[in-house]
Formats: sequence, C-alpha cells, structure tokens
Amino acid sequence: MSGSDISTRITDALDETAALSLLRGAVSIESITGNEADFAQHLYLLMLDREFQTDQAEFLPGRPNVWGHRRGNGTGPHLLITGHTDTVRVDGWQERWAGSERESPFEGAEVDGAIWGRGVTDLKGGICTAFAALDVLKTAGIKLAGDISFAFIGDEESGEDGTGVSVGIEHYTNMIAVGDLPKPDFAVYVEPTQLDIYAAQIGFFIADVTVTGTSAYFSHPELGVDALKAAHSILTSVWEHGETLRGRDPHPLTGLSGLLVTGIEAGGLIAVPGTSKFSVIGSLQSGEDFHERTQAFETAVHSATVASGIIVEISYPAGRDQPRGGSACEVNPSLAPIQQLQAAIKQYDPERGEIGGAPYWSENPYLIERLGIPAIYCAAGDIACCHTTEEHLNIKEYLTAICAFALFIANYCGVVGRINTIKEEK
Repeated sequence: MSGSDISTRITDALDETAALSLLRGAVSIESITGNEADFAQHLYLLMLDREFQTDQAEFLPGRPNVWGHRRGNGTGPHLLITGHTDTVRVDGWQERWAGSERESPFEGAEVDGAIWGRGVTDLKGGICTAFAALDVLKTAGIKLAGDISFAFIGDEESGEDGTGVSVGIEHYTNMIAVGDLPKPDFAVYVEPTQLDIYAAQIGFFIADVTVTGTSAYFSHPELGVDALKAAHSILTSVWEHGETLRGRDPHPLTGLSGLLVTGIEAGGLIAVPGTSKFSVIGSLQSGEDFHERTQAFETAVHSATVASGIIVEISYPAGRDQPRGGSACEVNPSLAPIQQLQAAIKQYDPERGEIGGAPYWSENPYLIERLGIPAIYCAAGDIACCHTTEEHLNIKEYLTAICAFALFIANYCGVVGRINTIKEEK
C-alpha cells in the first residue's frame, strides 16, 4: 500500500468525537506542578488500554513519572513520545471568564473553534495527540514494525516554590542511562510548536543579584552606603554587556543571545537604601559555552564602580541540566526522522511542518546531551497563549496533528503484515 493510501486511511479512521473527548478528559484533571499524581495515573491507565507494558515510579514522594513500552516485531526503530504532566497555576482564570462558559479552567469548553483550559496547549494537547494517533492506527489496521514508548514526567514547569527544576526528567533519563529502560532511537517532545518542528532550542540562566550597603536616616545620608546607587551602576554595566551580546551573529534557528533585567526592588524607610535586589535572565545559543556566559555576566556585575562598603552577591535559583540553568541544544534538521515528520505534517497541512528553533527552554537537553538521543519539539498549539488566561487549542489544528503523528509513526516505525480494512477492524 502506498504512502498516499495510508494517509487517506488515517484520515478516514480518525474519530473526531473520541479525540476531543480524550482531550477534555485530560484537561479536567488538575495537575499544577507538585500535584501531578492524578493525571499521571490517568495516563497510566490510558497506556494500559493501548497494550503498553506500563510502569511508574515516584521521582519525589507523591509525585510519579509514568511510562510504557509497546514492542513491534523487532524490525523497525524505537520511537519515544514524551512530555510533562504538570501545568502552571490558574490564578486569574475564573475572574477573567466569570459568568461565561470558559469560567472553569478544567472543563475544556469549546468556544470559537477551540478547546479552552489550563494545560490544553502546554501540553496536554500534545499528549492526547499521541494517544489518539495510536487509536487511528489501530482503527486503520496498521501495525508497527518498530517499538514505541511513551513517557510522561513531572516537575517541568517553574512557578511553584521548591518545584519545577526537572527532577522528573532527571529521574526518567537516569533509568535509561543505567539500562533499566530501553534507549529510544528518536524522540518527539510534545511542546506546542503550531505543528512546526523545532530542531534547536535556547539555553538560559536566571541570576538574582543582591547589593548590600548600609542604611541611614535621610537627614544623615553621609552615614549610609547607598545600595540603590550601587545597583544603578551595576545595572548600567549589565545592560552594556547585554548590548554586546546582541551584536553577535544570530543562530539560524533560535536567533540572538540576550540578557534581560526582569525586576528590581530597593528602598528604605525614609532612609538611604541598605539593600537592592534585581533579577536577570540570559538566553544562550547552541554552541555557546554555558560557564563562559555566566562568567561573562558575573564579570559585568563585578566590574561596575561602586562605593566602598558595598557587598554584591549572585545566586542562580533555576538550575536544570546545568547547576545555573538549562543548556541550549540542537540536532541536525536533515536527519531522516525529522524529514519524515515534516513530510507527514505537510501531507495534511502544507503550511505547517517548517523547521525552526524553540524560543523557550524545555527538557530535550536531557535526551540529546545526556543520552545521545536525537530529539525535537513538535505539537499543535501556540506557545504564546500558554501560562495565560487565554490558553486554548484550535480544534482543527489538533485533529490535523493526530493524523500527522499517525502517519509519521507508521512511516518511522515501519508497517508490517496485511493492513486490514477499517470494516474488518470494527
């Protein structure tokens, strides 16, 4: 059977009602970072229903990862589809949509051709796409030669105290590294990309700078050491360093490196400010040395001219695969699986499937850098609406993604045996 015949069968096999029910069911389960267990259990059961050899383990007390492995006939490659189970919080959602059908962030309301709710795009839509794609393949009578694994991990999202530092993916990839789980040949992490394919991503670090001086009553400022004035000098140096970074050549997929001051606080009670604090986020291109970039930032901080008696301290609160942040990474866009995925997407939507780079950080460095597994980001949905009260997923794009994923899985893993008719399967 030709590729075009398979794609037609996939389209005919798609049950749109079931696919939307699957998505709404996922959205209905609150899984804000730290509270992923109920959603993880839901996914565990969905994998069992689809004949995966399924298991789970806690990466922290009460917080499990879940994964499953389904064998083919041993003649095809091993594909991993993965994503995070946790979402950001829902602050302001009910107030934003009070009195409307979108008032609950967990009901998956259908409005204006989209499903609305917390996590629907980031990234429960991608997870449900993978499940629905397997359902389509089953209905279409398509059996896979290669193996397929699903892995759904917690602790990706930042924002909750003491969480969101990628403990879940650390736990899962360690199991692969020591041989407790089989190593896949290629991975798709289902972060939203509007069905483009992100073969690269930025790296990042977050730095908190604390400037300490000596407070003094306003009538005797000569007795104080002004921390705010010192912070002004330091910020000037940091901004100059940021402009230097912007003058470098951009990465072809992720663009320019950068440095952004994201907040500042200072002041005294009618007094010389004794402390001042500011925060910075830096972005890195693939190929930049992480240590060199943070050292260059620190040099900019400490090279500023400040008064005697000023103490400057720098901390890095958002370690991921690096102690001070997250690595940038990339894979070769010409890899055969990436070309197969691009062709599958364009089969159903010629405007999608472009190769690009992620303007955000997620967890592919754990797969690419630590395990040597080529990995990309791809899923329906626009990252711009995520983490907001506008989070929604276009239904047409979601259904297109299901068909595209089904075709990619079939082409990448390979198809064995006779392809039964849909009537025979029913």
